[in-house]
Amino acid sequence: MAINPALETLIELATGETDEAAKRLGRAIRACEDTEQKLALLLQYRDDYAARFQSGMAAGITAATYRNFQLFLDKLDTAISGQEQIVNEAKRRMNDERTAWQESERKRMSYGTLATRAQKEAERKENKRDQKLMDEFANRQSYYKR
Repeated sequence: MAINPALETLIELATGETDEAAKRLGRAIRACEDTEQKLALLLQYRDDYAARFQSGMAAGITAATYRNFQLFLDKLDTAISGQEQIVNEAKRRMNDERTAWQESERKRMSYGTLATRAQKEAERKENKRDQKLMDEFANRQSYYKR
C-alpha cells in the first residue's frame, strides 16, 4: 500500500533536514576538537616555558631576562584565556547543533510513525474488505449449492 504523497514528501524533507543537521553537528564536533587541541598545545607550551623559566631562575638570570620571561608568560596566559573562551563557544555551538539534530530526528521519526500508522490502517481496511468479499463469496457458494 502506498504512503500518502503529502506524508511521503514530509518524510523526504525531514530526512534531508536531519542529514543536514547531522553534517552541521559533525562539523561542530570537529571544530570543538580542534579548539581543544589548540588549547592543549598552548597549555603544554606554557608549562614548558615555565619550566625553562624556573631552570633559568635557578641558574641565575638578569633582570631584563626575568622581565621578558614574565611578559611572555603573561601573553601566554592571555592567549590561553582567549582560547578557553573559544573552546567554550565551540562547545556551546556543538550542543546547539546536537539539539537541532535531535529535534529534526524526532520530527523525522514522528512522520515515520504517522506513515506506519496510515499503512496499518490501510492494510486493516483492505483486510476487512477482503474478508467481506470472502464472506459474500462463501454465501453465494452456499446459496447455489442448495
